[in-house]
Amino acid sequence: MSATHTTPRPAAAATTPLSRMTALARAELTLLGRTRGALFAALFVPLMLPVSAAQASEEMDLAEAGLNTGTLVLPAAVGFSLLFAVYSVLVGTFVVRREELVLKRLRTGELRDVEILAGSALPAVLTGLVQCLLLAAGCVALLALSAPSAPHLVVLGLLAGLVMCAALAAATASFTRTGESAQVTPMPLLMVSMIGSGMFVPLELLPDRVASVCELLPLTPVVTLVRGGWTGNLSAYEALGALATAMAWILIAVFAVRRWFRWEPRR
Repeated sequence: MSATHTTPRPAAAATTPLSRMTALARAELTLLGRTRGALFAALFVPLMLPVSAAQASEEMDLAEAGLNTGTLVLPAAVGFSLLFAVYSVLVGTFVVRREELVLKRLRTGELRDVEILAGSALPAVLTGLVQCLLLAAGCVALLALSAPSAPHLVVLGLLAGLVMCAALAAATASFTRTGESAQVTPMPLLMVSMIGSGMFVPLELLPDRVASVCELLPLTPVVTLVRGGWTGNLSAYEALGALATAMAWILIAVFAVRRWFRWEPRR
């Protein structure tokens, strides 16, 4: 009798956290492109709002604060991108994927919890990053802005804002019951940030007590670092204070996600 030979099966290709998150991000990007409401909020709303900031600047004495139209509009444009292209979009993404049991199914595979959240957030984060860069280039070209005096502060502010808004989105999704309510729950942070984080009215033009409170809002350190990096008027002490505030909000958001994030529908 001849010996029976069996062909060895090829070993399964090893995956890495990066490859798993990249695969998830590609799938999420496809789904984002099919969601017209989220796509409109991510791509067009942040492009329109800086026009309102530019119009508002005509009624303010920006020279008193050492600013001009460009140094008001550019940080505001970055803030709008972070709020709408990253934070608002991701709240809806996390909630809808949870309600459709997508997150629950993903947890049964190789993906770890942090990989699921990071991979799902990656398309919106990259969209926000690209949009911020394009808006910065547009402001420099159209508003005659010079190069940033402290570019490292601009980079730090932008990176902190991207991480913070993704973490805050996951935290907000923890308390959002349905996809419909995901259109409402981001509104408090959106409104408070637009009014009090220096996007429409610089903190330098506010009363001292009001400005001191506004400095503690989540998006304020991002706007402060971007604006200060461009003007060069931010001292090392003020920059460290803004970074500390941003890190505090990131840690608070991460704690909230670890404590309250739900992976199954809230029924």
